[in-house]
Amino acid sequence: MSVPRHVAIIMDGNGRWATARGLSRAEGHRKGAEAARQAVQSASDMGIPYLTLFSFSSENWNRPAAEIVGLMDLLRYYMKKETAELHKSGARLRVIGDRERLPPDVVSLIENAEQLTRDNTKITVVIALSYGGRQDILFAAKEVARQTSAGAVDLETVDEDIFAQYLMTKGIPDPDLMIRTSGEYRISNFLLWQLSYAELYFTNVLWPDFLKKDLEEAVIFYNSRDRRYGGVSSVREGLG
Repeated sequence: MSVPRHVAIIMDGNGRWATARGLSRAEGHRKGAEAARQAVQSASDMGIPYLTLFSFSSENWNRPAAEIVGLMDLLRYYMKKETAELHKSGARLRVIGDRERLPPDVVSLIENAEQLTRDNTKITVVIALSYGGRQDILFAAKEVARQTSAGAVDLETVDEDIFAQYLMTKGIPDPDLMIRTSGEYRISNFLLWQLSYAELYFTNVLWPDFLKKDLEEAVIFYNSRDRRYGGVSSVREGLG
């Protein structure tokens, strides 16, 4: 069984997992963070080179202040606790999103982790934090406009490949497989440009319950797909 080069996951269902057990949303997020840690290990074990986790969207800033504070505290805790382990395991960490909205100490932790792990090659773990797909495209379009205005870029030469170099995911291949947990069937402003030809897999499993076997099932689904990228299937047309 072949594995996708890049798997992207919308980690959804922490709150519902906690509510179903009479626990606080904070406990659901804590359990979800543990599931994220296990997903990284599972992806690495399976030989998946790139894993992107949607941990906090640009829209999540609209949540209650107390919940946001708790999420930032949880982020601080795991950045301090897991960075050394990620480095030891050969993982490279990249964080995409609008860092200007994050607390300065969190930004420092991110920068330190990225610097420490920058030369690792076993797996690249991308955390989408304070991230939105529309925001990503808008930021890129504005930067292209600035570069064009400054004479550094000829607008007529800008194609999809060049434009992609201005996205937050510069240097990262587009996802082959997108997974969303908790039974929701939407992509919620996640990697809108990059998911153009990804296979989409939806599962009813709530994120805190997501295990290696669930990732393996998603990869089995991926292997069952006929990926044509807008072309004609040679198998279906009897040409292969």
